[in-house]
Amino acid sequence: MREWEGEKMFLKMLDWIRIIGVAVAFFFGYQIGFKDGYDPMVQLHFMIPIIIVAIAGMSGLEGIFFGKKSAELKGFETGSNYQKQSAIALLSYAVIALLVYFANWGIKAELTILFTFIFFFFFSAINHGMEAVKKKNYKWQNINRPFITLLLIAGLIYPVIKAIQGL
Repeated sequence: MREWEGEKMFLKMLDWIRIIGVAVAFFFGYQIGFKDGYDPMVQLHFMIPIIIVAIAGMSGLEGIFFGKKSAELKGFETGSNYQKQSAIALLSYAVIALLVYFANWGIKAELTILFTFIFFFFFSAINHGMEAVKKKNYKWQNINRPFITLLLIAGLIYPVIKAIQGL
């Protein structure tokens, strides 16, 4: 029982680390973007890999190494092959975001992986919200996911639009 409590605390801590990681990406991303005038490409070049690694990368690792406990904590079924598949998909977003960043493939590649990740995350938020309402599963992740996703998208709209306009 004591081991489960430690894992539970660790998994809850991961949620906060993800949120803090994204907040740091936004804070410094906007600082960098507005340093000399406004450069959305520089801002997004900094923000995109951090956001995707913080959310998708950490969630992927969580699903691979702590899948059963993580699912229990969220009130989901455990042992599903889809759960492992989802963790691998999330991890792949993070790996590709890092590849795009370090290979310096440019804003089009960065926006492509961002849109792919946001597409998944948006529909994941809908799924978590429906889980909360339909099954009365009011766990932290089901309640916060729709709101956090909307905040993430809202914070990205301006630099993304400006970057696309600059292409």
